[in-house]
Amino acid sequence: MTLPFRAHHFLCTAAFRGAGYSPQFVHHYTALVDTLSQERGTTRLEVVADADTICQPCPHRTGTQCVAQARIQQLDHRHGTVLGLAPGDQLTWAEARRRLAEQVSLDQFHWMCSGCRWKKLGVCEDTLVALHQEFQTHAFAPEHRPPQTFTASAQCVAS
Repeated sequence: MTLPFRAHHFLCTAAFRGAGYSPQFVHHYTALVDTLSQERGTTRLEVVADADTICQPCPHRTGTQCVAQARIQQLDHRHGTVLGLAPGDQLTWAEARRRLAEQVSLDQFHWMCSGCRWKKLGVCEDTLVALHQEFQTHAFAPEHRPPQTFTASAQCVAS
């Protein structure tokens, strides 16, 4: 089975703790996270540019896009840049978790997720720190900083 995944949903999924936009969304996302855990990271994921498996029950989805598509595309672009992912790329959930740990420093996290309404809860940052510890990575080195050609001004309203 290969599931479609937006680039910014890799970190969202690793950090998911049962909150969301609607009861249906939370139920759906919880089932997905459970599936990823039960399959021990072997589930294949394909990076997509439009609505993915997580977006299906989201009240912000309109067809294959988000009501805030332009902003979400910026968010996906920042995450994809840091993670080295583009639409069409495939990897397992285990590979995605390792990539988050090895390629995302805390500075990059703040850049990637700038403006996201969920960021202020601290769960995503805590999850990233836990991934760094789990994989014993050193994603804090200067060479792991976000590209200077991008700005942190883009905001995420639907994530």
